[in-house]
Parts: sequence; structure tokens; C-alpha cells
Amino acid sequence: MVIKSINPATEQVLAEYENMTKEELANIVKNARTRFSDWKTDIKRRADFLHIFADVLRKNKQHLAKVATSEMGKAIKESLSEVEKCAWVMEFYADNGQAFLNDEVVNTDARKSFIAFEPIGVIGSIMPWNFPYWQALRFAAPSLMSGNTVVLKPASVTMRCGIEIANMFKKAGTPDGVFQTVVGNSSIAEQLIDSDVNAITFTGSNVAGAKVAQRATGKIKKCVLELGGSDPFIVCTDADVEKASTGAVKGRFINCGQSCIASKRFFVTKNLAPEFIEKFTQKAEKLKVGDPTSEETDMGPLVNLDGLEKIEELVRDATSKGAEILAGGKRLHSKGYFYAPTLVGKVTSDMRIAQEEVFGPVAPITIVENEREAIKLANESQFGLGASIWTQDLDKAGKLSRLVESGIVTVNNVVISDPRIPFGGVKQSGFGRELSRYGMLEFVNIKSVRFYDQLVINHHVE
Repeated sequence: MVIKSINPATEQVLAEYENMTKEELANIVKNARTRFSDWKTDIKRRADFLHIFADVLRKNKQHLAKVATSEMGKAIKESLSEVEKCAWVMEFYADNGQAFLNDEVVNTDARKSFIAFEPIGVIGSIMPWNFPYWQALRFAAPSLMSGNTVVLKPASVTMRCGIEIANMFKKAGTPDGVFQTVVGNSSIAEQLIDSDVNAITFTGSNVAGAKVAQRATGKIKKCVLELGGSDPFIVCTDADVEKASTGAVKGRFINCGQSCIASKRFFVTKNLAPEFIEKFTQKAEKLKVGDPTSEETDMGPLVNLDGLEKIEELVRDATSKGAEILAGGKRLHSKGYFYAPTLVGKVTSDMRIAQEEVFGPVAPITIVENEREAIKLANESQFGLGASIWTQDLDKAGKLSRLVESGIVTVNNVVISDPRIPFGGVKQSGFGRELSRYGMLEFVNIKSVRFYDQLVINHHVE
């Protein structure tokens, strides 16, 4: 089968790729397993390679950014920022990975007891298109530093980005087999899960994630799932409206709204609603939508025609049930998959826009009586990835942050991923964690070791 890469701004076919065969995939995984036995032995050497790789990313930043922008349409300034963040995550684990993996000494009845953290082998990585470098490398950095080897299956939409990551590892002089990219569609992803890998990490929809989990656990393979979200953005009665409205624009329209942790449901207390909506609307309408290769552009196109039509469908459903278009609500340009930054008011819970993950530049706004109602509505979701709370009362923020059902809460800022803190969700947003020490420990064998001087015979339970 042929996979086509299409520029979403021009609808031009950029490249075509052939699916790898099952035999080619098996050889790649075999190569990774062969390399694992050597790669896992020297953590200082691994740190050196990660530092070198970070330098290579920075030296090739312009090229990599142009590839991402041409394949999935994000504004070039966002693509540049993504590559820079990838370099940072590599350096973070190179600098801190050894400390994260140091043996942990514990006191028991044995003469000596400790917990060791050892790599488990080859990790299969099935990654999405919306942050084609960051999603792949925020997982790869801790896994590689732990001593695992990685086989990446990138999204079909951003196949060249995945190929370029492997090219960068080669430029860095990383040993063959440490990081490899497979080319193919979803059938290749299934074959990767079935292959001789030890574990799987997946980022994507909850529907696809359920299938990945079923397939992986059916073969007794560990998996980590990051399945997106419908993050609430809660504007409390005492919020700074100027800051909150600026944050709303950033949180909703970054990457054309195509982010797992984008702010996707806006709950505004009625005392601030008129002022907040006015400022939010004014700032959203100032965003420059157009050619993503221009440094002046704030927002490019959606990734493909399916994504564009899904957004139109959700907006139509909302307006048919009484929602009001406050800004945008239409396609832009005759060529490409552009959609105007859109604000939708009078949103109710029976609308799809309030229940489904809205993966595009549309902000549904619900006016609430108070913070209690905002929390209630925020938690009435199948998702639980991130949430942002806007208030000048930090005691209130502390209480509300514990009431929100999510894996991440940010106060007076938008939700972002950060190598220093764990990333992941609850409910249909998946399980397991990426980033921080916790993300690093997802793909290691946590081994307990105890030394005794003599046999202990006075226990009666295993």
C-alpha cells in the first residue's frame, strides 16, 4: 500500500511511501534487540549520545521545522519551538537520568536490601502527527537513557518527520539499532505490537488506544497510553480577566487547536463572563491565519480534510441545538484546510462539542453560576488529561485543583508538558506517565534485591 504525505496548506502531494514488509519490520526489531545488549551497559556513554543528539537537533532546527510545517501545517514558529523543546528533553535526561536510576537502599530484615532499575529491552513507539518530533522524543529520551532501544512507528501523515528523527540519530553517531523508524500504516503498528518488542507506548485517540492496549496486554506486554483530552478552562469569580483571556487564546489555538492538552471547554462564572468573552473574542480575531511557512502567521491549517470536516460537523451540531457563533465559524481560503479561530457561546451538555474531544480551533464557552458548578461540569467528561484554573486566590486554587478529575492541573497558566513533571491522565485519557522520573520508570524492571546471612524459616506465608 502507498502512503501519501499531503501539504495541508496547499493540498500538494509531498511524497509517497510504501508499507514495509513484515520481514523488514522483523529485521528492524531484531537489530534493536541485538543492540540492546550493548547499549544498556554504559549509562555515561548513553548520556553523551543524548547530548550529541541535542546538538544535532539544534544545528538542523530550520530543516526539521520546515519538514513538520509542510507535512502537518503548524506555524513555522511553533515548529521551531518544538525542535528546541526536543533538544531540551534530551539534555534533561542526559543530565538527570543517572540520578533517577540510582539504586534505592531500603531497610528490611535482610543484611542488605536495595531496589535496582534496569532496562527491559526494545520499546515499540506508536506516535501521532500533531507534535511529530516532541511526542516521539519525549518518550524516547527517558527510554534510551534507561538503556532501552526504540522502534518508532510515526503517524502516516508525518512519516517524513519520523524518518528525519532516525536520520538525526545517525548524524549524531548513535550506534545502529538504538533508534529506528518503521514506515507504514496502521497494519504496521499492529505488526509492531505483535513483534519481538518488550513494551508499547501509544499516543492517539481513546478508541485506537483501547485496541492497542488489548493487543499488547494480550501478549503480556507493558503499555503506556496517552489518549488525549477535553481539558476544562475554569475562570473563577476573582480571575484576572486580562491574563485569563490571553491564556485562553494561547491554550485553545496553539497548533490550530490540535493538541491533547489544549484548553477545550471553557467554564466562566457569570460575573466575569461578559468581560472575558469580549476580550477573548477580540484577541482571537487578531490571530493571523494563513501560510504556515511565514513567521508572521499565528495559525496554519488543520492537518487534513477529515479534520476540517469534523470541526465543521461539530459546529453545525452545536448551532442546531441553540449554540451561538461569537467569532469565526467558517472555512478560510479556497485552498488548504483552513478554519477561522472560532468561539461558540450558549453551549450545553447535550451538544457534541461539549462531550467529544474538539481537535481544532473552536472554543465552546459555558457560563456558570459559580466555581462549584464549573467543577461539576468539568468532571462530567470521559476524559481527564489536563485542566487550568484561573483565580487570584491561591487557597481556592489549591482546593479546586484537588477536585478536578485530571492528571495535570495548572493555575493561572495553560497546561504544557514539561520534562520535570509527570505527564498523563485518568479515565479515557489513558494510563501510565511520561516525562520526569515517573515516566522514566514506566519502562524499567524495578528489581528488588536482598542479601541474607542465614535462612529465615519462621515465616508461614509466601
